[in-house]
Amino acid sequence: MYQSKYRRRRGVILTSPGWNKLQEAKSEAEFNENSGYRYTLEQLSDRTGLAVDTLLRVHDGSTSVDKQTLKRYFSAFNLILEASDYYCPEPRNKELEPNDIDTEPELPGGQVPLDSAFYIERPPIESRTCEAILQPGALIRIKAPQQMGKTSLMARILERARKQGYQTVVLNLKLADEKVFTDLDRFLQWFCAYVSRNLKLPNKLADYWDEIFGSNYNTTDYFENHLLAQIDSPLVLALDDVDRIFAHPEIASDFFGLLRAWYEKAKYGERSSNIWQKVRLIVVHSTEVYIPLNMNQSPFNIGLSIELPVFTSAQVQDLAQRHGLNWSMQNVEQLINFVGGNPHLIRLALYHISTQDISLEQMWQTDVSAVRIYSDHLRHQLSNLQKYPELKTAFEKVVKVSTSVELDLVQAFKLQSMGLVHLLGNMAMPSCKLYCQYFGVCLSDSNFNTNEQIV
Repeated sequence: MYQSKYRRRRGVILTSPGWNKLQEAKSEAEFNENSGYRYTLEQLSDRTGLAVDTLLRVHDGSTSVDKQTLKRYFSAFNLILEASDYYCPEPRNKELEPNDIDTEPELPGGQVPLDSAFYIERPPIESRTCEAILQPGALIRIKAPQQMGKTSLMARILERARKQGYQTVVLNLKLADEKVFTDLDRFLQWFCAYVSRNLKLPNKLADYWDEIFGSNYNTTDYFENHLLAQIDSPLVLALDDVDRIFAHPEIASDFFGLLRAWYEKAKYGERSSNIWQKVRLIVVHSTEVYIPLNMNQSPFNIGLSIELPVFTSAQVQDLAQRHGLNWSMQNVEQLINFVGGNPHLIRLALYHISTQDISLEQMWQTDVSAVRIYSDHLRHQLSNLQKYPELKTAFEKVVKVSTSVELDLVQAFKLQSMGLVHLLGNMAMPSCKLYCQYFGVCLSDSNFNTNEQIV
């Protein structure tokens, strides 16, 4: 009987939730069975029965494997592979090989430029978010520790929206003066005025602000009957660093309730729904939402939730190739163990190694040169710890022992948001060798306040 040559199905790739589920189970096993140390590829191979090359394909996040491979990987950590854990990728044209990229190394700092050859995608996050922003009334939440690429992802979503003819406004809440957060009325008036200016529309707050109705109603009225009424295309509002609002619970509860109400207005099917379907929201934050919010008012349990993962070994090897480095997987694992999978720390290391400022061996030995290239980063982290003595005390506990440490849950979340620890529940361990060795020394009582500790 004739059999179609197209009968065989294509391979599959882990979704972001599937990858996160696997990583959480793997981290738990590392805590409980491997003294908190990351499994090497060889150890994973022994545990799963999968070849190292096959593991690398799974970790790559863009290379298909057969579903049986994922089932075996999951079952090795007592997990069941579900339909939501994987997807079947669309056929795609051959991509540019890393060695085909002819560009000078790029010193990392802040958002990765849109045209950069050094931006590493984390499939399917980019495609999923860029599709989601095109949906009426969309809300996308992006969460990750500091310097994990949140703003770079947001920039690519906004670029997709602009190519569709949408208007975009980015509100980086770090730019707001502290006095803006003194009360809700002042904050929402600033919010309205900021969006008006960016849309090049007149500020008509005086015409729409009536104390009788309250701040949230006035803001909604201002958007619905002034701003949105005057634009024909969808409007993407990107709120970056909303952690700033978490420090002001009296504002946060009402403001986040307002965002939730706008999202729901687009779904009501009433006269104003068409207007609110124009609004697409992107909310970017680092810390867990530990402020008390009514479940029915919170925007943190609706929309598309994206939690950015650390770079995989395959992604780090790809990035090394883009820097002109022909690295083995052993080299890659050494770098990941030294600085973790944080994209910024990885890129900073690869930049200085590719420009021959330092060698991988020097970094692994925590040479003075290694501390020097991270001096700005370490100083920033140290400054944050100095501002919050309770976090300094908690992190000092973490770096002074060789096993995981139980912390207060809020402190654990805050240290995680700074990228300083990995968490399993409220059990914490240093996120990388650099932090463990460096802060293990400088967080002693006698040295903590001395800037000389940083080269």
